[in-house]
Amino acid sequence: MRLRALLDTDALGLKLLGGEDELDRTVRGVMTTDLRDPSRYLSGGELVLTGLAWRRDAADSEPFVRILVQEGVTALAAGEAELGDVPDDLIEACARHRLPLFAVHESVAFATITEHVVRQVSGERAGDLAAVVDRHRRMMTSGPAGGGPDVVLDLLGSDLDLRAWVLSPTGRLIAGPKTSGPALTAEACGRLAAEHLTATRTGRRAPHRVLLGGTTYSLFPIRSTGRAPQTARDARETVLSDWLLAVEADAGDWAEERLDLLYGVTQLIAVERDRRDAARTVRRRLAQEVLELVQTGAAPAEIAARLRVAAPVLLPGLGAAPHWQVIVARVDWDGAEIEEGPVTQALLEEILVDPLSAGPEHSDRIAVAHTGDEAVALVPLPAVSTEHDGSETGILADALLESVRDPLTAGLNDDGRLTLGVSAAVHSAEGLRGALEEARHARRVAAARPGRVCAAGHQELASHVLLLPFVPDDVRRAFTARLLDPLRDYDRRHRAELIPTLEAFLDCDGSWTRCATRLHLHVNTLRYRVGRIEQLTSRDLSRLEDKLDFFLALRMS
Repeated sequence: MRLRALLDTDALGLKLLGGEDELDRTVRGVMTTDLRDPSRYLSGGELVLTGLAWRRDAADSEPFVRILVQEGVTALAAGEAELGDVPDDLIEACARHRLPLFAVHESVAFATITEHVVRQVSGERAGDLAAVVDRHRRMMTSGPAGGGPDVVLDLLGSDLDLRAWVLSPTGRLIAGPKTSGPALTAEACGRLAAEHLTATRTGRRAPHRVLLGGTTYSLFPIRSTGRAPQTARDARETVLSDWLLAVEADAGDWAEERLDLLYGVTQLIAVERDRRDAARTVRRRLAQEVLELVQTGAAPAEIAARLRVAAPVLLPGLGAAPHWQVIVARVDWDGAEIEEGPVTQALLEEILVDPLSAGPEHSDRIAVAHTGDEAVALVPLPAVSTEHDGSETGILADALLESVRDPLTAGLNDDGRLTLGVSAAVHSAEGLRGALEEARHARRVAAARPGRVCAAGHQELASHVLLLPFVPDDVRRAFTARLLDPLRDYDRRHRAELIPTLEAFLDCDGSWTRCATRLHLHVNTLRYRVGRIEQLTSRDLSRLEDKLDFFLALRMS
């Protein structure tokens, strides 16, 4: 459809602010976003809807518009509900880049525009899609008449005789049909998610067909732009965060029109995913503020004040959180130029949702920030249990990953790793800095283990990291001298930098590729240095015990 047709539709409440000469442009899809850089979700030809939450000051408009133009967006529509009138800086930026700009009246929901565009674009291809799209508003509303994506899945069942489920990449059931028929078990959800991640990582074209328990399922990725393939710079940027639609049917012999119908449905469900991501913005910001205060050594009173602001948001109705836990996670991709912090942040938010809970609304007690390549979660606990020995416990590392290990291993394939560390529960702001360090130490312990998905908890630090300050000085000196003095002597004589190489190798969790990149060395040169370290110390850096000994020696030196 053309932009002119949108402007002529009174029910959409659109006002043209610029781009009169571009109204014959074609709209091929619609996407709602408040991301500062939505490029990974764009494929060209979209009408982009935004509430302007990405705009902090006038300087933000130019880069945002430039990104949209570079990705081939057809037009931008800005809502007036957040800021009132559309800011002049955004109008000017769109004019400079010849991007048509509309204002959306505050009384018009983005869902209304979305369903209108999807109906117009897809209506000619599949008449039965109109029956679903006409009731799209019900999917987006709350209360007895709504129900989120569950409603659209029920309509697929009633109108098209298709049973379908929306799953997270970890296999959590987000939505399912309420019609009669066998339920999809947690094990089946995990298997389907794993098959989907495997197919995505190996580049197979969707939909992916899977035979499970004698039943064939067709798996469709849920993206923000209908059927057009996602053009992310690297599939690893989104593979661990995108939802999927599992349909109980073999789509291998479906007509093109029926496939288009299902891809249209995934676009509608993507609106719910975008809404969930937008709802997490406040919690992410709170976590980022607390993390920055803790890392910069702010006064406990200042941190406590920020926690008092965060607690009612994360634990509605309680007013304050008696305990807090810190979780540190990291996703590492070999040889990938990817900003890994946001990838890990989105994945950790999903992992921290109770795996036994269904629906998209069970993450409202999670605040996750990211710094560098790490994601850091601030988890409020209304109460913690007490073990037989009197120690308190909250979230346990092993239990956290138990239900998601298989799907994530499939998604990480042979070039990714997830390592995660969990702190003990702390009672006050004074304990958060120690909890952050404890979680980071635990993650390093997890990184020293084999496997694609590894976690360690604070209980596993009791035998070494927490005891380091209490080791007598003469024992510390003897231990570090035995391991590190041969390397220091060699460095002094040959300027070989074996000690910095050892530190970097351990910090990179034994990854040859990442360590060589960090040190600006060829991998063969790194292997030579590590071989020299092993020769001088009679240790083997492929063994967990020897890695931990070197780690402790460096910590105590």
